[in-house]
Amino acid sequence: MSTTAVSPVDQTALFEFLKRIGDNTLILGHRVSEWCGHSPALEEDIALSNTALDLIGQTQLWLGLAGEVEGSGRTTDNLAYLRDATEFRNVLLVERPNGDFGKTLMRQFLFDAWHFLILKALRGSTDKRIADIAEKASKEVAYHLDRSRDLVIRLGDGTAESHRRMQEALDDLWAYTGELFVGDAADATLAEAGIAPQPQSLKADWDELVGETLSEATLKKPADGYMHKGGKRGVHTEHMGFILADLQFLQRAYPGATW
Repeated sequence: MSTTAVSPVDQTALFEFLKRIGDNTLILGHRVSEWCGHSPALEEDIALSNTALDLIGQTQLWLGLAGEVEGSGRTTDNLAYLRDATEFRNVLLVERPNGDFGKTLMRQFLFDAWHFLILKALRGSTDKRIADIAEKASKEVAYHLDRSRDLVIRLGDGTAESHRRMQEALDDLWAYTGELFVGDAADATLAEAGIAPQPQSLKADWDELVGETLSEATLKKPADGYMHKGGKRGVHTEHMGFILADLQFLQRAYPGATW
């Protein structure tokens, strides 16, 4: 696979993209890790912990490459732990509180469906570094999607109580999915270079995958017309402050400490 040389302008767009995808996995990985020791069954505790570890491992790859592209000497840890909330570029969906087990699973499924599709596209990136990371991560995310999809179907088409909870979770989270498909100038630049897809190009396949799953789960898909609640990427809800307080505690308390 060939590697496309990018111009200085493209480097800025590339750095922005790498932060976006790395911040998504970082924040969701941290959210999912909050279930460790609190899941409703031991099997689920192990599965969610492994999912969190996969996402944090992917974060190391994406933010590590972001640091290289930026060229300012910032490491993966610097980017993960030493930025303020307004500098993060994750979608708001991954910030949403865990809620009950059903809400966590619904959030995971909606994200997994998108994550699987974007990694599939990135495996054909003209930037070999991105293609290689996507190839590695896609194997993990394919499992994440299989698992979250299966559980959404089982709980949605389960008891009256589990169905009610899954429908409530879907209704609550649906408005946050629109941001997954919002593009900007950085996305257009990378798409033109064959580095990453335009976000909106993933929407039709995501709609099909999610729609089929919800149908099997006997869940009612909310009305079309996504609402992007966050404005521009990087403008965060109050939840980001709580997440960063946990993520950054050791680095803030002991600057530059090594382990």
